[in-house]
Amino acid sequence: MNYKTVQLTSESGIATITLNRPDKRNAISYELIDELLAALDEVARSSSLVLILTGAGKAFCSGMDLENLKGLLGRSPEQNVQDSENMARLFRTLYEFPKPTIAAVNGPAIAGGCGVATLCDFTLAVLDAKFGYTETRIGFVPAIVSTFLLRQIGEKHARDLLLTGRIIGADEAYRLGMVNELIAPEKLLARAHELASQLMENSPVSLQCTKRLLSDLARRELDWQLQSAIKENAAVRSTQDFREGITSFLEKRKPRWSGK
Repeated sequence: MNYKTVQLTSESGIATITLNRPDKRNAISYELIDELLAALDEVARSSSLVLILTGAGKAFCSGMDLENLKGLLGRSPEQNVQDSENMARLFRTLYEFPKPTIAAVNGPAIAGGCGVATLCDFTLAVLDAKFGYTETRIGFVPAIVSTFLLRQIGEKHARDLLLTGRIIGADEAYRLGMVNELIAPEKLLARAHELASQLMENSPVSLQCTKRLLSDLARRELDWQLQSAIKENAAVRSTQDFREGITSFLEKRKPRWSGK
């Protein structure tokens, strides 16, 4: 398949998906979601044993694409639900991916991009990477990602990040357990390949069975939580605060919240 927003390469049992919108800081567009899901499916069906996920340019993924963000104000309730379901599908596909996954975070990973980075089995980050779930700062609800973040770092830390919307450095992300290793920029991909090679020394059957077991243990709870999150994620888009948050962000001014 020919991709426009991602690149897919494979060598010596290691597949690499690169988010490839460097001029947009690899922002998440509807097209990127579709292509990333297609690329993940291609890797899952391939002979590759490990997946590395990284970004082109100076950012890993800066969150939602501005053009798509503008269009959200004109979406129907049905489209809002569909958008939410697609994002949930992407996050869950990463979480339940049958082969080991390594995120090589080469720069900022914000909002949805932070979810993509931290849902991989291993998250390696450069020292100056930034992380954050900034949704509440522009009238969104970080509903879908909260389901997974609670499992990763616990409720107290999750409440901090999700309610404040603050952006944190790689060192704090490492301390909270969102990042496995901090790596110098020039060594990031080499370390990702080293880790991939280490994983490939293990039985591929054992790795897949272990990943399936972990997914199975979480599945029933995730089913319920994600359905609730999708509804909340879609519902907030009908509020005045959502419209004001998007508008003020695009106009680069401080929002004037109405609380409605």
